[in-house]
Amino acid sequence: MNYICIMNIEKQKAQMRKGVLELCILSIIDKKDAYASDIIEKLKNSELIIVEGTLYPLLTRLKNDGLLSYRWEESRSGPPRKYYAITEIGKKLLAVMKVSWQELVESVNDIIKTENN
Repeated sequence: MNYICIMNIEKQKAQMRKGVLELCILSIIDKKDAYASDIIEKLKNSELIIVEGTLYPLLTRLKNDGLLSYRWEESRSGPPRKYYAITEIGKKLLAVMKVSWQELVESVNDIIKTENN
């Protein structure tokens, strides 16, 4: 496989990841209020690599849209930390997003299976 082909594959993977970040972030925070570093760690552990420069604007947008709230907590190892929590509106949207995601996965899998047969 040549270098250009590998670069295109990586670009495609990055585009797919960006499309599901909101769903993943809301899901993480729905389980437990989270600090930005916790969110990044969970995403990286799931191989959805993300950097702070991508996460913070997304968290701000989700907060401004009323899907997240935050609170400050003192830290034993430095400055206070901002913990994000999902709002009721965020929980409702997350439920809809999960259904939409499942429908999308099923549709894509149907197409992939059909194409391979």
